Amino acid sequence: MPKSLTDLAEIMRDIDFTMLSTKTADGGIAARPMSNNRDVDYDGDSYFFALDSTHTVQEIQADPNVGLTLHGNKGLLGKPPIFIAAEGKAEIIHDKAAFEAHWVKDLERWFEQGTDTPGLVLIKVHADRIHYWDGEDQGEITFA
Repeated sequence: MPKSLTDLAEIMRDIDFTMLSTKTADGGIAARPMSNNRDVDYDGDSYFFALDSTHTVQEIQADPNVGLTLHGNKGLLGKPPIFIAAEGKAEIIHDKAAFEAHWVKDLERWFEQGTDTPGLVLIKVHADRIHYWDGEDQGEITFA
């Protein structure tokens, strides 16, 4: 049975670390692990915090097309785990109210001053397409 967007959002929430891929200035692909902080909406949005001085933010400002990949460890009875690949557009948000709406205490490990951390930004990724492989089941959801 195909998975719905609601199903995939729930699964993505349970997979803390996502590989966020961006396009580099020289045309290469850069990927780095980012915590989604269980902040995945049913409409295909995922949220990540970063510093505005990072290559990640600079690359998104130059080209907002990004990729997300997730790998879940919950394969049952020898069944392969779930794999999810999403493509979408990233937006850099500088609004402190948005920071507070998406902040979780665990982030203080990386951003000791919380939402007052100098240079803090919120990356919002809105998926255009999500493809998943769950054992022998696979499917794709596309958005406008």
